[in-house]
Amino acid sequence: MTAVDLGADLGIEAAAELKARLSAHLASECGVVLAAENVERVHTASLQLLSAFVRDRRKAGLRTDFEACAPPLREAARLLGLDVHLGLDTVASSETTSIPEQSK
Repeated sequence: MTAVDLGADLGIEAAAELKARLSAHLASECGVVLAAENVERVHTASLQLLSAFVRDRRKAGLRTDFEACAPPLREAARLLGLDVHLGLDTVASSETTSIPEQSK
């Protein structure tokens, strides 16, 4: 598994850098763990990037997990209705969750 630290700031100002970081792992055949324990600030643009990343990896049959999701990210995803899609509806701040496989 490859770990990608999401950092503390997922504001719109950080979206381009987040896109570059995620793009480097989009086709990685090994699993990707998104380390989200330090997230303090979230904007919709970053949630859109995370959602597209998870969707595209899922379509390719590649594993993506969230690790230790911080409350601001979990709450922002919930408010936008993305918590289930991202697999954050059940992950606590101290655990890792696998994003559900796509139904075929």
